[in-house]
Amino acid sequence: MNNNSLKNMAKTILSGFSIIGLDLLKLLNSMRGFVPYLSDYSKIKAQLTEMENDFPLARSFPCLTDRYETNGELEKHYFHQDLFVAQRILQGSPNRHIDIGSRVDGFVAHVAVSRKIEVLDIRPMPFSADNIEFLQCDLMNRIPSSLTECCDSLSCLHALEHFGLGRYGDPIDVNGHLVGFKNLSSMLTSGGTLYISVPIGEQRIEFNAHRVFSIHYLLNMFDDNFSLKQFSYINDEGNLLKEVALSDEIIQRNAGCWYGCGIFELTKN
Repeated sequence: MNNNSLKNMAKTILSGFSIIGLDLLKLLNSMRGFVPYLSDYSKIKAQLTEMENDFPLARSFPCLTDRYETNGELEKHYFHQDLFVAQRILQGSPNRHIDIGSRVDGFVAHVAVSRKIEVLDIRPMPFSADNIEFLQCDLMNRIPSSLTECCDSLSCLHALEHFGLGRYGDPIDVNGHLVGFKNLSSMLTSGGTLYISVPIGEQRIEFNAHRVFSIHYLLNMFDDNFSLKQFSYINDEGNLLKEVALSDEIIQRNAGCWYGCGIFELTKN
């Protein structure tokens, strides 16, 4: 068995445990970190006895895994797309920008640093923040008339692939992505910009997590109401490739991705 096979097997095992809420890697690292923790604890107690110190030793708060981790964990798709699209929106300076279902602690926060952003999501948002206005709304249903042709800029990042799969309490609808995309289109004014990202690769449903779209399918879905302004993507290695020309080969091979992230900037016709 080669190294790649072993890595894939390990990922499968770890994923299996995570489904039932057990982070096996964290458990192993916690066990690994227990002995160094005890050693360090005895050293700090000894130093507190021997030296003058302004900080009394209070309750224990063991952090057993941090020494084995990097200085940050990247959600490869989200980190790159959130920064990239936020920059595009701030450069474009639209009159009104609305977001559908993107990460509040990533993309939405990036935009809100410099301007107002309105957020729609099927789930509640249990906090408020400057420059963020929230409306709980299910785009699997008919949208209110107040949202029809209401904005000149709209984003939906890593969200449309979930529509209709029940993951977030939405009704099961095998064509939920089409229902959602129709509502997205109806929200934009003519000439408005839609920023949309979804997983790209061999077309499939991985129930109940998400859909993965082929680029060819997406271009056909966009074609009736939108023109493609630019295409960027994050490949399977987690690298962002900006403003890539969509050749026939890239379309047919889904940019070489099995589970990549396509980022499309569209203009409504």
